[in-house]
Amino acid sequence: MSRAIQSQKRLQAEVEAFNARVPLGTDVDYFEYEGAPLVRYKTRTEAQILSGHTAVVWLAGKSGCVCTSHCIPVKTEPSAEASQ
Repeated sequence: MSRAIQSQKRLQAEVEAFNARVPLGTDVDYFEYEGAPLVRYKTRTEAQILSGHTAVVWLAGKSGCVCTSHCIPVKTEPSAEASQ
């Protein structure tokens, strides 16, 4: 199997894992670079492969797309109303 095909399969698996873990509309903490402050956004698309080389997602309030590896899903506690 060629390196390009392996790379595409790896990226597709990365996108599928992100989409399973981070549904559309989920809050994520985004960092632009290692050590940058976290900024909270909400996903506005599912993740996808950009131009065959990077797994990305679009965030509400952020211009352009961002790398999925720079997004940390926010863990939310179930509300008291939801458990009733």
